[in-house]
Amino acid sequence: MTLTEDRAPSARQVLPAEERHAAELAFLAAHDSGPRPPGWALTPRAVVTFICGSGDETLGGRMKIAPKFVGERALVERCVVTLAGERGLLLVGEPGTAKSMLSELLAAAVCGTSALTVQGTAGTTEDAFRYGWNYALLLAQGPSRTALVDSPVLTAMRSGRVARVEEITRCLPEVQDALVSILSDRRVSVPELAGTEDAQVAAAPGFTVIATANLRDRGVSEMSAALKRRFNFETVGPISDADAEVSLVRRQATAVVERAGAAFGVDDAVLDALVTVFRDLRSGRSAEGWDVERPGTVMSTAEAVQVAASLGVAAAYLPTGDVLDLVPGHLLGVVRKDDPADHGRLLGYWDGPVRRRAEDGSAMWRRLWDLRENLR
Repeated sequence: MTLTEDRAPSARQVLPAEERHAAELAFLAAHDSGPRPPGWALTPRAVVTFICGSGDETLGGRMKIAPKFVGERALVERCVVTLAGERGLLLVGEPGTAKSMLSELLAAAVCGTSALTVQGTAGTTEDAFRYGWNYALLLAQGPSRTALVDSPVLTAMRSGRVARVEEITRCLPEVQDALVSILSDRRVSVPELAGTEDAQVAAAPGFTVIATANLRDRGVSEMSAALKRRFNFETVGPISDADAEVSLVRRQATAVVERAGAAFGVDDAVLDALVTVFRDLRSGRSAEGWDVERPGTVMSTAEAVQVAASLGVAAAYLPTGDVLDLVPGHLLGVVRKDDPADHGRLLGYWDGPVRRRAEDGSAMWRRLWDLRENLR
């Protein structure tokens, strides 16, 4: 086939959570017949199981539910309780801590779809939270229900489902505040349709909002006190367990490389070293207790996944020797994103923990120390 020939439609790169885990969701809906809040597809208990997994237990003797979020079960339970009470939920934390993934999983489990989503940006307008118009119909017919274009939030209100707002603090404050009346009054007025039965849209039972916000990022707007009061805040922190983080990085990087058409061929020892570097730089202290100067950029698990995936793709398609040789260059690409001074901090890490581990006799860290010139 030449480059000019039409290509057959291809599969989607990433499926939404409700399709990716459809079998588990269907099983949980049938397995747990306990009480459900109005409009919920699963019981609250089943939602927690879907996200955190069933552990070693085989539910109904038929299915084990795999964990999808690496974090405290208590955090997930609080999130579920908040949504069951039809209260707004705001997931906050540093970039790369899986807030969006948790939001997607919660929405998929609670109402069967994670698609009712608004992506917050500096260009997001109030229409994204309320409604817009089909201007061709508006000019032809005047204001009418058929000319009204529901936002994802308004669609969620009409159907009693969960609306998601990603990066809410990237929206301008006056746009954010469009949610204040929605979350307090649970209705949206449409003045253009005054005098008709469509002049007001009331939220159906089950409607609520999950929003996410980064604590440390550029280009964010402070939320008003009135809007903050409409949400329960839950902080999603970095993964505390090193082994769990390595497992997550391996699993997600493997999925990325397999989507690229190759097998994941990065050794576990390389992944362990990579995750160790990220954890040390993120926390400002090595596993041995040595002080480390933290870079300004966020050394998140999500960034570690991307580096591991890049190593896997390079090993599959551009094999040039030991994949460990590529680690310093990829790390340099991560730390240079925000502050040029972070280059020096990475060199300082090499001159500290990397050198000391090499001197202690570790062959892996000895090789990394020998690669210091690749950081220049």
